Amino acid sequence: MEDAVKILIADDAKDIRELLQLMLEDAGYQVVTAVNGKEAVDKIDDSISLVILDVMMPKISGIDACARIRTITDIPVLFLTAKSAESDMVEGFEAGGDDYLTKPFSSTELLLRVKALLKRPHMNVADKDETSKIVIQDIVLDKDLQQVIRDGKEIPLTEIEYRILLLLASNRNHIFTAKEIYENVWQEAFMPNSTNTVMVHIRNIRKKLGDTGPSPKYLHNSWGRGYRVV
Repeated sequence: MEDAVKILIADDAKDIRELLQLMLEDAGYQVVTAVNGKEAVDKIDDSISLVILDVMMPKISGIDACARIRTITDIPVLFLTAKSAESDMVEGFEAGGDDYLTKPFSSTELLLRVKALLKRPHMNVADKDETSKIVIQDIVLDKDLQQVIRDGKEIPLTEIEYRILLLLASNRNHIFTAKEIYENVWQEAFMPNSTNTVMVHIRNIRKKLGDTGPSPKYLHNSWGRGYRVV
């Protein structure tokens, strides 16, 4: 067990913590538990490979805990939520979360998400493009720095947001369906709620780029087909 991948679980419900621990340990993972968001942040160290956070927790919520964890490390964060409202998804993704599961969930679905997050690619969606910078009008994607820059200032995208934009920008004028974006960026099987996940991330990217008007400059939606960068 010493060499097993270590996962931190934070949930204030004892029965959920114990169930998650059992599922993950049976799958060969080493598990560390926390009873609230504050304890989760305190237990983050270099040995942790993935964090599973319940959204609603005392002292520090899962959302706030994720934001604090993002100041320490960029390891994957999976949210557990009893809600499926888009506003909750947006809040979680903006805090730096990578994916979410709505309660109740199956052991199979949990393990699929965990495996996918642990093996997520390190910015390789645009390896075929040999240039280190991609220019889209007045913004620059610097692949060496993994940043999006406009007027010399970085636009703070999350890793997932950056990878989506990089995928689209590296394949100009190619329309990607939500399914293609999800499978390229998340590197896992497309599920029924995955379309909403992609849509929320696209919306966040547009918001951060200031591209929310009726005539988008960067990210274009081809209705009924998908998304592209022109």
